Formats: sequence, structure tokens, C-alpha cells
Amino acid sequence: MRQLPEADRDAIRIAQDPKFARWLEQITATGGCAHPVHLSGSTTAHDSATGEILHHYDTRTEPGERLLVRCRNRRSTVCAPCSRLHAGDTFHLVRVGLVGGKNVPDTVRHRPRLFITLTAPSFGPVHRAGERCRPRRDGGQCEHGRPLGCGAVHDVTDPVVGQPVCADCYDYVAHALWHAHAGKLWDRFVIGVRRQLASASGVAQSRFPDHARLSFARVAEYQKRAAVHVHAVIRLDGPAGPTDDPPAWGTTDRVIEAVRASAQRVVVRTAHSPAVGDLDLRWGVQIDARPLRADGLGPDGDAVAAYVAKYVTKGAGETGAGTDYRLTTWDDIDAAPVADHVRALMRTCWRLGGLPEYAPLHLRAWAHTLGYRGHILTKSRAYSTTYSALRAERADHMGHADMPKGVTERHWRYVGSGHTPGAALIAAGIAEDLEHSRRLHAEAGEEGRRSQ
Repeated sequence: MRQLPEADRDAIRIAQDPKFARWLEQITATGGCAHPVHLSGSTTAHDSATGEILHHYDTRTEPGERLLVRCRNRRSTVCAPCSRLHAGDTFHLVRVGLVGGKNVPDTVRHRPRLFITLTAPSFGPVHRAGERCRPRRDGGQCEHGRPLGCGAVHDVTDPVVGQPVCADCYDYVAHALWHAHAGKLWDRFVIGVRRQLASASGVAQSRFPDHARLSFARVAEYQKRAAVHVHAVIRLDGPAGPTDDPPAWGTTDRVIEAVRASAQRVVVRTAHSPAVGDLDLRWGVQIDARPLRADGLGPDGDAVAAYVAKYVTKGAGETGAGTDYRLTTWDDIDAAPVADHVRALMRTCWRLGGLPEYAPLHLRAWAHTLGYRGHILTKSRAYSTTYSALRAERADHMGHADMPKGVTERHWRYVGSGHTPGAALIAAGIAEDLEHSRRLHAEAGEEGRRSQ
């Protein structure tokens, strides 16, 4: 008689547990999280005046004497249910800063707002999709004896797209160091925009905060060539932030001019290295700045927010530009399931990470992301709401707002994470059912809007 697989046997064991129904409630509450965190402890709420116990919860009554909570991992390759939730939160976080809501007035939709894209510079020719890749009439060769051009027509799914025409000509050192300094480039870009706006309006640069405030939300995306580029929403307010109108000189056209000027001028110089020398790092020549208009012409807040949210759940591993786990040895690089181009960038990060002048960059620790060490999404404080506020609002919506008010004592500790094989099987089924219900609800809503 054929034996059932281990996961099926374990699922049957869990289903036969007397506390299975409560365990199922916990898994459903996490949305079918693929790698939940296990907590043990208690919460007790006392009346602040009388000391009377208003509410007490203890995990000793729970299955396994533990409470399961979401892992909250944003990467879809790690936990699809939590990544969908994170993408939804990102959508609202970005949208609120464009059209208002939560703690942001809806008057922001009439402010100067831009959707911008900043790219990395060229580190060497790479294969492109679409029409003929890199046609050359002279048929010349590089110093390594390889053709300088490519007359093929590549499909977007062709693995060669984004790979160097000649790997020996490609400047892997500059690519890795550009990634390591991308955060500093962005910071200086934002400072440059403020300075450009101040100069164009005749305001002393040091007095700019007294007249206007620049707010933003940005997301980093890996291109086919494994180089990060940045999508960002920029909004100009008055000095008090979203509740304050910008000065009369703060027009959309002037902000566009400031963005382009700053992106073209900002430079970050690397630390001097006897092996590498000094590098001046800049943004690429492709700079896109599109105004977001309140009259419905052009991209709107929902479309831009959805576009940004799409990228925030993608890790380096999903895009093929690295892995979603850290590399701890040189052998880990050899074993990584990546293209040769990406592997070469990892090795470059590892080598550069061994040089004392680049120690502050922690390149070996970030070799799995090709030297890029910034957050995937960042925002300025006054742009919109926060992830914490959105999570608190969701908790209130789910009924936790009905908890008695008073002095609360909490005693919690981490006791584990993840699922057994059978639990993972059940959780995956719950996640699939919840996602199916979500899609049906979204389709019904869309159908209702079309019929109006």
C-alpha cells in the first residue's frame, strides 16, 4: 500500500487535533501567511482608576500555547499573502500623497506634482529588445576581439537582453560602486531640487524651508541590465507641508526645470582607492518628469500609486538581478541561480568589499543586491501617512478597536516561525481561497462601476 506524502500525513494530524478550529482561525487571520511568527505571552488591560481587570488574553489557551502573526515580508517570492498586503498598503500610502485622505487634505491634488524616473548611467553596451539590437555598418571589433554591434532582433524574453555585448569591456566596478552610492545620489538630488527652486525664485537657499516644502515617495527598480533606476512622486507644498499651499512661484513647470537641472548636475565622488582611483558618479542621461494633473489628463494618482506598488513587492531574486538572501562566502556566489552578468557584479562587490577604503559601503553584505543598499521604498516625513498608521487602522477595522481602554500590560516573546509541512499545505489553500475571493470582489466592484 502506497504511503501518503509527509505533508498530507501532517495535514491529517493537524486536522484531527481538538484545537484545529482555533488554529484555522489563526491561519485565516494571518491571510494564509507562508512564514508566520510564533509568539508566546499575555496582554492584560486594567482600569486606570480601580485596577479592575478589563480584559486578559493569554496564549496558554491557544493551540501549541502560541499566537501566529504575519511575517510582513514584502517579497512575493518569500510570502505572497503578506506581499499582497504590503502592496496594498503601498498603494494607499502613495495615493494619499497625491489625492488626499487619512491625514492629508484633498487640496494636494491641485499642487505641483510630478512622476519622475531617474536611471543609472551606461556602464557599457548591452543587448536590447525590440528592433535590431545594436546595428553597426563598420563591423568593427572591440579590443577583446568581439563584435562591437549586434544585428539580431531580440524578444523581450530573450535571456541575452540586458547582458553586455562584451563582458570584458563592461565597467563592473563603476556599476557596483554606483549602486552603493545611489542613496547618496538621491539625497543630493533632492537637495539640488530645493536649491534650484530657491535660485529660480530669488529666494536665499537657506530660507527655502520658510517658503516651501518638497515631499516625495520613491521606489527602486532593477532594469534588465541589473542596474537600479528610481521612480518617484514629488509634490511641492507650502512650508507647513500638505496643509499649506505652495508660494505663487512654485509652479509645475518650475519644479520640472528644477528636477532636470538637479539630475544633470549632481555628482558623488567615491573614496580614493589605489586600485580603482576616484570615480565621479552621476545619474544617467535618461530623465523623465511628467506632471500629474487634477483635470484627468495624463497619469492620475491611482495609476501612479498602482505602478509604484507593483514594484515594491519584487525582490532582487524575482527580477533576476541578485538573490533574496545574503551571500556569506565566495562559493555562495558560484552557487547562486543567476545570469553570468549578475554573477560578475556579485564577484565585483565581493572583491571591492575587501578593500579598506570601501569598508563603510559594506559591499560584501550587499553583494546579493549587487551593492545597492537602500530601501526599496522611501518617503519624506510629510508626504503622506505611514505603514504603521495603515496597519493600526486595519487592526481597528478588524475589531481590535473594541478592546477596553485602560492601563495595558504586555509580556510577549518570540518562540519560533514558519510552518510544518502539513500546516504549510493548509495555509497555502487558505491563501489561495482568500485571493480568489479578493479577485471576485474586485471584479464585482469593477463591473458595478462600469454599469453606472
